Amino acid sequence: MFSFRVDKEIEIELLQQHHKEELYQLIDENREYLRKWLLWVDKRKSAGDFESIIPIWLTNYANNNGFDAGIRFHGKLAGMIGLQYIDWNNKTAGIGYFLSENAQGNGIITKCIQSLTRYLFDEMKLNRIEIQCAAGNTKSIKVPERLGFTAEGIKKDGQWLYDHYEDIIIYSLLEKDWRKMMGKL
Repeated sequence: MFSFRVDKEIEIELLQQHHKEELYQLIDENREYLRKWLLWVDKRKSAGDFESIIPIWLTNYANNNGFDAGIRFHGKLAGMIGLQYIDWNNKTAGIGYFLSENAQGNGIITKCIQSLTRYLFDEMKLNRIEIQCAAGNTKSIKVPERLGFTAEGIKKDGQWLYDHYEDIIIYSLLEKDWRKMMGKL
């Protein structure tokens, strides 16, 4: 099954049924923090809630239509990263991510997205990558900005989050701009 080593400390691993307890524990331990930005957190009330979701993730991966994977830091599940629906006609896809509160500040997401970006442009031959961040989530916003993504605009009230709307900032990175940054042109 898919596993990708980012560096000595970080690994991206496709999640399977035997990971559901570990995934639930991660979410439950970070519930208060994660629910500030993710609507689905309250819907995950037990490890069993992942039994019907994990096969969808595996099917998407098998069909070359994105993936949802765990991020391991020193072997421990610390978050998730996902490649959302791939639009093969336009060679574009979105990246989503979350990280446990105590794992933040180690550059984990930045390193994961750097590695994933290289893979998406070099191996999958995509042309455009998008990241969408809640306008109030300053930690999440710093990631695409640090990696040279361009803020394209704001979806006003782009996400309903429990009891209020959040504006969503749309960031993108084009393959040609990435190559210029990497000195590959």
